[in-house]
This record gives sequence, structure tokens and C-alpha cells, in this order.
Amino acid sequence: MIALAGRARDRFLIGLLACTGLRIGEALGLHRGDMHLLASSRVLGCGTDGPHLHVRRRTDNPNGALAKSRRSRTVPVTADLVALYADYQYERDTAGPAAESEMVFVNLFRAPLGRAMSYPNAKDLFDRLARAAAHPFRPHMLRHSAATAWLRSGVDRDVVQRLLGHASPLSMERYRHVDDTETRQAVERVQALREHS
Repeated sequence: MIALAGRARDRFLIGLLACTGLRIGEALGLHRGDMHLLASSRVLGCGTDGPHLHVRRRTDNPNGALAKSRRSRTVPVTADLVALYADYQYERDTAGPAAESEMVFVNLFRAPLGRAMSYPNAKDLFDRLARAAAHPFRPHMLRHSAATAWLRSGVDRDVVQRLLGHASPLSMERYRHVDDTETRQAVERVQALREHS
């Protein structure tokens, strides 16, 4: 889907959601100061190593974006995502007033330039991408994909719960999407154990 996004901002938003599993409100509520994308952020007063971002609940975001969880969390990011952010920063720095906003996601292509990107703007983006792909595409699908990929790759459920910002382990159930390959492997694994017993 990221290949269908023609603008660096949009590629970064899609990449961010896919890499981190953030909710769209968490992404739209990010401030530039939340982006700690260096190998060490100690100069910023942050002891977390490696590139990461901070998800914070703020009730005063100009776009009304709100992190669902009241607890702040740190989410690691990949080098690929850092590169997408750098591309977006270059695009943003050429858009006049957009360069001055503290918000990460801002209007770059329609007035008022530099205004925090809103939920309706994000919905329009995902609707356009869905039409171009001729396939349904919503931000929350990327959250589900990230969680499912982490779980299938063997990441501990407690770690995935923390990455997603869930307070309760019960909230994790909706992210576990079992497919036919996994059910086949489970049956074959038990059969192989029986044969070797």
C-alpha cells in the first residue's frame, strides 16, 4: 500500500502505523519532540537507546487527536522508518509554514499549510488509497497487521501488549488472527510428536 502513496508524508504515515502498530489518533497526536530517531537520545534527556518515539496522551492537540491510553509509552522504530521520516521532513521543510509546526503530521498540500492533520484528512487519504488499490484499507488494519506479525514471529504477548499500549491482556485477543497454515502446522506437529513417542 505504501507504494501507492505519492507523497512522502503519506508514505511516512503508512510506514509508521505498519511499523509501530500505533492507533491513528496516536500518530496524528505526535509532536516533533516525541520523535527520538538517533542511536542515542541522551542529549534530549532520554535514556532509551536506539531510534524510538514517545506516545503521550495530550488533550490540547490542535487537531483533537488523542491517544486512547492515559499511560505514556515508548515504541522502537526501524531504520527504514527513520529514512521515511527524513524524506517527509525534506518535503515538509519546502512547504513554508509547515516547517514551523510542532505537530508531526501537518497539511502540506491544502490550506491552511502547516495546520495539524485532522482525522478527516487521514480518512480521505486512506479512502483514496483504498480506491487506488481496489481493496479496503483503513489505519486500524495496519495496527492489526503489526500485532499479528509480532505474535506470529514469536514475540512474547506481554511485549506486544506493551507495544500496543494495552492495559489488559484480554485486549490482545482481537489481534491474534489464525490462518490455515498455522492450523495445519499445529496438527502436523502433534502428529509428529505421537509418531516419535
